[in-house]
Amino acid sequence: MSKSRTSKAAKIRHLMETEGSSVAENTRGFNAGRYESVQTLDDYEGLKAEARAMKEDAIERLPELIDQLRESVESNGGTLYIADDAADANRYIREVSEDKAAERVVKSKSMTSEEIEVNDALEAAGIEVVETDLGEWVLQVADESPSHIVAPAIHKSREAIADLFNRTFDPDEPLETAEELTTFARERLGELIEGADVGMTGANFVTADTGTLALVTSEGNARKTAVVPDTHIAVAGVEKVVPSVEDLQPFIELIGKSGTGQDITSYISLLTPPVESPTVDFDDPDTPIAESETDRDFHLVLIDNGRMAMREDDQLRETLYCIRCSACSNVCANFQQVGGHAFGGETYSGGIGTGWEAGVEGLDSAAEFNDLCTGCSRCTTACPVNIDIPWINTVVRDRINCEEHTEFDWLVEGLTPDDEPGGVSLQKRFFGNFEAVAKVGSALAPVSNWIAGTSVPRSVMERTLGIDSRRQLPEFRRETFRAWFERRDSSVENPTRTAVVYPDLYTNHVQVERGKAAVRTLEALGVEVVVPDVRSSGRAPLSQGMIATADDHAHDVYAGLAEHIDAGHDIVVIEPSDLAMFEGEYEKFLPEKSFERLSSNAYEVLEYVFGLLSNGADATALRAGDGDEVAYHSHCQQRTLGLEGYTEAVLADLGYDVVTSHVECCGMAGSFGYKSEYYGLSMAVGDDLRDQFQTAETRHRTVVASGTSCLEQLDALLARPSKHPVQLISPPS
Repeated sequence: MSKSRTSKAAKIRHLMETEGSSVAENTRGFNAGRYESVQTLDDYEGLKAEARAMKEDAIERLPELIDQLRESVESNGGTLYIADDAADANRYIREVSEDKAAERVVKSKSMTSEEIEVNDALEAAGIEVVETDLGEWVLQVADESPSHIVAPAIHKSREAIADLFNRTFDPDEPLETAEELTTFARERLGELIEGADVGMTGANFVTADTGTLALVTSEGNARKTAVVPDTHIAVAGVEKVVPSVEDLQPFIELIGKSGTGQDITSYISLLTPPVESPTVDFDDPDTPIAESETDRDFHLVLIDNGRMAMREDDQLRETLYCIRCSACSNVCANFQQVGGHAFGGETYSGGIGTGWEAGVEGLDSAAEFNDLCTGCSRCTTACPVNIDIPWINTVVRDRINCEEHTEFDWLVEGLTPDDEPGGVSLQKRFFGNFEAVAKVGSALAPVSNWIAGTSVPRSVMERTLGIDSRRQLPEFRRETFRAWFERRDSSVENPTRTAVVYPDLYTNHVQVERGKAAVRTLEALGVEVVVPDVRSSGRAPLSQGMIATADDHAHDVYAGLAEHIDAGHDIVVIEPSDLAMFEGEYEKFLPEKSFERLSSNAYEVLEYVFGLLSNGADATALRAGDGDEVAYHSHCQQRTLGLEGYTEAVLADLGYDVVTSHVECCGMAGSFGYKSEYYGLSMAVGDDLRDQFQTAETRHRTVVASGTSCLEQLDALLARPSKHPVQLISPPS
């Protein structure tokens, strides 16, 4: 393994051992709460669409909204400053603080202030900075960075925080319980807030019409921070501006539910500063508050720091719709294991973190963790504003690839079967061109399988390609699925329909039996089957950020299937990730009408079987379950498409007793589980699935899974083999 891969694997392993259990417990709790909380909404998808439309509109009209906001803030008696970058913002904040002769600034939680590193800038000027959010304060005391957008200290257990406080503050009695810790923090922070000269907050949203700040928090200290000192500085990215107070409604409904699973966040504060409440003189408790001064100073610092360039970037623009809820982190199986200290950059973490880091810090920061996104797509349905986070991560991966140049680029570009520049790493190029690898593997099988299984080639592959030697390699079949179909004689009398079974890369070269089972199943139900000679979908290169190559595949696939669509044939897909390409990413590659024609005529194989049975096909032609017990795991992208229910229904209707896994992801994720730097993480993610399928209820059940990656991972996790569900119901050959 290369030095860089070894160090990355070591860092991931260390974080899993030291922080993983706390991160997992909390993120999974948040994620489970989200599933439960959104069920209380009458129209969850409609609310998300409304929020998305509002963000699209706000970002489109951002310059004019900022002009309107300036008028609102100034008419209220405040000052609006637009900061070009972090240095500009910090200079302005420092000057305001120095003008007030500030000795202490208290801050509420703000990822934007983390982004500009304002604490360091103020402390360098001799000004004390105190975080008043409990999690942020814990990290300030520990001198650590946040590992989560919403819950910054999510990686720390109660015991670890107690040990930190006891060592740092040496209280009269050791602190142990959560109540003792929070009481201690509340009292200490209360004293620090009382003596503060300037209060600094972030802003979840800023309304252009009134200059109102919306603060969404789980604690009350943000309010104290804003109103106890007589000077209030709010920092926010320019993307936080929305047109009006009325526009806040869908965001307030969604942000708590999406982030922490709360029906509504504990504190929702709408402030239109400078507020008119009197300031409090804690040194003069005898004077009534009503007689105190109401002279307050307010500064809103809106920060660009790359955002306006992101607004002009067709691929990164969607990142600006983010409302920083953390749902993409909480739902992500990899994040659940390592947290933001691995799955994050200079400031931002989780699925959406790649877009933010690429936009405000640069590709170097994004490259540190971009590959931890496997494109499983679970975050897309979790996102309350429907951001296509996997696509953003793919775009960033592509840009990182394009920045990596070597003196031999011209040679590589001339010898590789893709459309990428020469700087793409050998590992990514290998997995991205797996179609070519599979063709050679099948042509030379079984010799190719024997060679690949011996120690010397495995060692070479680990050193050069980063393919972990502990992972069993796929075995190529000499007779491909297409070759099998071409040589067989089959005719369906009076067919009801004609279906094109798409020969995806793995079905064609490795998982040939599931292809055969699909053909036999459809023919038994009276469907004429065609298996065309067509390229792989492009999922493999897309997963490596090789967008140009994936685009080339997409056009070739459509060209190969168009004549069948013209003839009224249905496209039946066995591999869910390929169907997800047809119904998702192909929209980026194909003309609109071509995409619509393909996506509207493509079906997952068990979805198609369900449709046939629902429309009168003879179920007795298929293999009945007769109470056979099945443990079923659906593919990530199959669930994102909402298709897993068809498999469950078909199996149940045919008499199978089905238990379905609730695990978000098996951990394999295509090439991810093969890579030496991620193998340990991949297997750790799989532990939950293994445990669920080894309970008293499931340990003797037949294991079935819908996706190639899931099948490979299950075979590595369990002693008993797994199979595709279509293999259960297929008539005997």
